[in-house]
Amino acid sequence: MIRYGPAGIPLSCKGRTLKDGIEDVHNLALTALEIQMVRPKIEMVPPDPDYDVGKNMKELDAETGFVVGIEKEDGTILYDPEEIIEEEDNLMVMPAGVAARFGDLYPLGHMAKRHDVSLSLHTPYYMDLGTSIESDDEKECMLTQQYIDTVVQAGVILNALQGDIVVTNVGLYNDKKRSRDETEDNIRNNLSFILEMWEDLDLKPRLGIEITGQQDVFGSLEQVFDLCDEFEGLTPVLNFPHHQARTKGSLNLQTDFVDIINQFAGYSDNHVYASFSNVEFTPEGNEKWFTPLKKGELRFERLAEALADLKPDMTLISSSPLLEHDAVYMRTLTERVLSKKAAKQIKEDKKRQESATEEA
Repeated sequence: MIRYGPAGIPLSCKGRTLKDGIEDVHNLALTALEIQMVRPKIEMVPPDPDYDVGKNMKELDAETGFVVGIEKEDGTILYDPEEIIEEEDNLMVMPAGVAARFGDLYPLGHMAKRHDVSLSLHTPYYMDLGTSIESDDEKECMLTQQYIDTVVQAGVILNALQGDIVVTNVGLYNDKKRSRDETEDNIRNNLSFILEMWEDLDLKPRLGIEITGQQDVFGSLEQVFDLCDEFEGLTPVLNFPHHQARTKGSLNLQTDFVDIINQFAGYSDNHVYASFSNVEFTPEGNEKWFTPLKKGELRFERLAEALADLKPDMTLISSSPLLEHDAVYMRTLTERVLSKKAAKQIKEDKKRQESATEEA
């Protein structure tokens, strides 16, 4: 089946909470929602001896905030939701968390299941795993650790929501500070560390590496596939507008879409996770901005024809500025193509039957 949904809470949604977003997506007859992880700043806050100590992350009140982890007295970070909080601990509070408190994630995940809405989560777009935690630059070390922590925290959050996939970019090249080979080595080292934590924490969501739309950012089609071939546990994420920009407009014909979908279908039990919008880009192959589906050279009609032929197991996220409007449009247009194909097939079958009857 193909699931459609927006990249973020629908623009038309009156409430701005995740609960409102799930309900609104369901009411629009959509079946996917990609949560946008914005401003994942962490504040270390001592627990309240009267209200927090002796509880775990799931039991904390909204007044404490969205606690995503616990820092022990020796500096160890624990993301176990069952870990009991002690007076000497520090609470890792995310002011812009996806819910009022961590414990809310569990009923929200159950609610999404009831509404048949598949949840995913996209880390901030400024992620940079091309730096090293062993750098001589103290600021760079801290930022690298912050980026690593953000990806792991995204996994912890989506795991509680029983979601499907955490999508992330991995970093940009900085030719003034390091060679491209060194950047790529750092990316591999950091991803290896993240995947070890993923396994230690027994996180169920997949970790997806997305195609990027800038030449100076790691994430071409080949680079993403190379990472996913090298590391068990990584899934390639197909971002159509990013690929269109990066390859200077390679997606034109139905066969172009069929070919690229088939390449992704060989991963992760043949489930393809993708996003679509139209896009404007420079002659050098650098994305400028996303545009609505009807404004640009990237034709969703060609993709709809490919989807009607392949009928892939896919989640297709609208990253268009029109979000849910274009998510509904994508679903409607694909259904229209499928209906036309079905009507054509019925007509051809009827002709064959009439011809066979006449011959008899």
